Amino acid sequence: MCRFEILGRSILYWQRQKSKRDRDLALRFACALSGTTTTMLHEILLCLSGQPSPLFNPQSEESLVAEDAFPLVSPPEKALLASLAHLSRLHARLRHSTGLISASHESVICRAVSTAISSQHLGGFQRKILEVEKAILVEDSAYVGGYGIVPLSTIVGEFAPWTRRLEWMWQVVKYIQLANTKGVGPTCSGAALMDHLRAELQTGYADVREIALHLVSTAETAWIRQLSTWLLYGNLPILGKTDFFIQEANATNFELHSKLLPQFVLPQTASSILFIGKTLNLIRAKRGTLNDTGLSTSPVTLREEHIKHLAALKSPMTATMISTVVVSIRLSLSQSTLSALLPTAKILETLSVLHDFLLLGRGEFATALVSHADSRLHEKRQRNANSRSKSKPMAELGGTSIREVDVMTTLAQTLTELYSLQNEEDPADDDLDHAKSLLRLTIDEHRDDGEEALSQVANEVHSGIKLSKINFDDLLFPIATKLSVQVNPPLDLFLSASDTSVYSKIHSFLLGIRRAHIHLGDLWKHTSLRRCYPSPWGPPRSNTPYGQNRLREGRQRDNARLRQMRAVWATCSGSLFVLSEIGSYFQGEVINESWQHFQQWIEGGTSQSTYATSSRPGTASSSRSKQTSAPLTTSQASNSSLNRDSQGLRRHDPETITAAHRRYLFTLAEALFLTDVPFTKVLRFLLAGIEHFIALVVRLEGIQRHMDLETDEGVIDSLVDYAGEEREVWQALEAARLGVEGGIRDVILRLRDIDDNRSGEGRQLFDTVKDKGDDWSYQSLDAEPGFQHYVPRKAAGVDRLLMKLDFGNANGSIGPGAAASGIAGNA
Repeated sequence: MCRFEILGRSILYWQRQKSKRDRDLALRFACALSGTTTTMLHEILLCLSGQPSPLFNPQSEESLVAEDAFPLVSPPEKALLASLAHLSRLHARLRHSTGLISASHESVICRAVSTAISSQHLGGFQRKILEVEKAILVEDSAYVGGYGIVPLSTIVGEFAPWTRRLEWMWQVVKYIQLANTKGVGPTCSGAALMDHLRAELQTGYADVREIALHLVSTAETAWIRQLSTWLLYGNLPILGKTDFFIQEANATNFELHSKLLPQFVLPQTASSILFIGKTLNLIRAKRGTLNDTGLSTSPVTLREEHIKHLAALKSPMTATMISTVVVSIRLSLSQSTLSALLPTAKILETLSVLHDFLLLGRGEFATALVSHADSRLHEKRQRNANSRSKSKPMAELGGTSIREVDVMTTLAQTLTELYSLQNEEDPADDDLDHAKSLLRLTIDEHRDDGEEALSQVANEVHSGIKLSKINFDDLLFPIATKLSVQVNPPLDLFLSASDTSVYSKIHSFLLGIRRAHIHLGDLWKHTSLRRCYPSPWGPPRSNTPYGQNRLREGRQRDNARLRQMRAVWATCSGSLFVLSEIGSYFQGEVINESWQHFQQWIEGGTSQSTYATSSRPGTASSSRSKQTSAPLTTSQASNSSLNRDSQGLRRHDPETITAAHRRYLFTLAEALFLTDVPFTKVLRFLLAGIEHFIALVVRLEGIQRHMDLETDEGVIDSLVDYAGEEREVWQALEAARLGVEGGIRDVILRLRDIDDNRSGEGRQLFDTVKDKGDDWSYQSLDAEPGFQHYVPRKAAGVDRLLMKLDFGNANGSIGPGAAASGIAGNA
C-alpha cells in the first residue's frame, strides 16, 4: 500500500506542471531545496519497510547509496541516506533471521524471543514507517515545508532512535544463531539466552532496557510454561524437550543438566524441582497399587493452588521468588500424599541399614565379611595350586580370578552367619531382614564414571570440595568391588545413585582399615612365630645325649628366630595400635556421633545427650539395647512425630530430609578425610604395605615349618631350597617392615598437617556451616514455623587422635623407638 500511495502522490505533483520543461525545473528545484524527490522518498520508505530497492546497492554489505541511482543526489545527501540504508539492511536481516529462528530453532524460548522481536518490535518499526508516510501524505507541517518539500534531514532524524534499537536486536539475533555459552550444541540454549538478556538489562539507554525487559519477560514466560508441565503433572515439555534442564536418563529415571539451568535458579532449587517431578511420576506409575491401599494419589485438588503460585511470578524473576514457589508446591505435595508414600519411619529404617552395614556400625558384619572373603580367596588359591603341577609356580594373589558369583556368595554367607548369631532370647532383627533385601556386593566395572559423578555431586553440595580419587575398593578382593544398596521406588526419591556411590566409597575406605586391623590381630594366632612350637622333648628322651644335643640346637634356633622376629612384632604392634586408634576415631567420634545427631534431628528431638556414646563399633545386641533404652526408636518415629504435630510442630517433609541427608553424608566424607588427597594416598600406601608385610610373615612361617621338618623329622624336598627362600623372605620382610614404619610416620605427619591447617584457618575441624554450598532449604524455609533446619555436627578436633598416637610413640610402640628396639634385637 505504501508503494502505490506515494507513487500516486508523486504523479499528482507532476501533473500540476504545464510542460515537460516546467516539470524538470520543478524536480531540480525540489531536489536543490529539499534534498529529495518524491520518487526517492517513496523508495526510502519502501527500503525501510524491508523491500528491495535500487536506491541502495544490494551487492554491497556497506550502507552505501548506489552510484547509478538518482544522479542528482548530492554527496551530503548520500551521507544522510547512508544511515537510512544501514537501518534498511538491519530491518531486512532481522526479518529474515527471525523468520528462520521461529521456524526451525530447537529451543522454544529462542523461538518465543525471536517471534517477539519480529511481531512486537519490528512491527513497531513498521508502524512508525506508516505514521511518517501518513504525515507526509496529509502534508503535516512537521514533515512537509513550503512548496510541498520534505527535508531529508527530518526523515533521518525521525528514524535515528531506531538505529540503536535495531542494532541491539540484531546482536541478540546473532547471539541466538551463534552463541554457545552453555556448551550444549551448535546453537544457543534457552538458559543461555535468558542469562544474556538479563545481563543486557544493565544499559544506559531507556528504550533498549524497555525492549530487553519485554524480551526477558517473553523468555521467562516460555520457560515457566515448560516448568509448569513438570511441576504440575511430572511430564517433560513436549516442545523444546531437549532444551529443558531436566532430561530423561532412562524409562524410569531423570537427571539434571546444570548446563541448561538459568542462573536465577539455584542448584538446590533445581534439585527440589527434580524431586517434585519424580514424585508425581512415581505417584502416576503406582496409582493403581496405592489406591488399593486407600491412599489418594490424585493431586488434582492441589493443581489450582500450584497454578496460582506459578502465576504470581513476575518478571524479571529472582532466585528467591523461584525458591519460594517451589517450596510452597513441595510442602503442599508433601502434606497431601508424599508423607504417606515415603514416611519418616521408612526413611529412618533405610538410614539405619546404611549406618549399620555400609558405615560398619555393626562390628560383626565387617568381621564376618572379611573372614568369608579371605576364605573364598584361600579356596580359590588352593584350587589353582592343586590344578597345577609342582614344577609350575603357584599363582599369586593378584592372579586369582574373581567372578561375580564369588562376591555374591561372600555376602550371602556373611548374612547367613549374622542370622546364626541370633538366639531365642533375642527379638527378630528387622534391620537384618531389610538389609538382606537391599544390600548388593558386586564387581565395580565402572569405577571412573562413578568418580566423576561423585565429584560433580560433591561440588553441588559443598562449593570447591571434591572427593579423593584414591580407591580402597580392591582391598577386600584383588578386584574392584563395591557394597551398595538396591534403591527401589519410592526410596529413589530419597536416595540417589550418587548418594549410594558415596556410601560405597566410605564403606570400602572403612573396611580397608578394619581388614588390615583384623589381619594384624590374626598374626598373634600363629603360635610357631611367637614361641617354641611344638614344645621341646621332655624326659626320658631329653636325658639322653642325643636328646640334649637336639634341645640345645632347638634352643639356639628358637633364640635366633625370636631375636629376628622382635623387630617384626614391634612393627606389628605399632601398626595395630595406629590402625586401632584411627579406626576408633572414625567409627566412634565421627560416624556414630554424626549419625546420632542426624537421627535426633529427623525424629525432632531437642536433647543432644539422649544416646550413650562409644568409640568402638557396635554389635547387633548393643544396638538393640540402645534402642530399648532410648526414648525414641525407629519403630516409634511415626507415633512420636504425630505427637509433636499435635503439639504444634510440623514434621520434616521428605525433600527437606533428603537435602539434610546429602549434607550429612558429604560432611561425613569430609570428616573421614576422604576429601584430603594426601591423607588418602599415604593411608592407601600404608594399608597396601601392611598386607604385603603380613603375607611375607605368613610365608616365612611356612618356610620355617618345612625347614624344621627337614631338620627334626628328616622330611626332605629336594626340589625346593628352603634355606635360600628364607634368606630372600627375610630381606623382603625387612624392606616391607621399614616401608610400614615409614607409612605410619607419613600418616601421622599428614594428620599433623591437617590439624595445623585447620587451626591456622581459625576454624574448628570441618566447620561446614561456613561453606558456600549451604543447602537452600535453610534459607528458603526460615519463614516456616516449626521447622528445625539441620546443621551437621562438627567432629572433634584431630588433636585428640594425635594425642593418643603421641602417647603410643612415647611408649615405643611406633616410630623411632620401635625401630631401635628391632635393631637391638638383631644385634
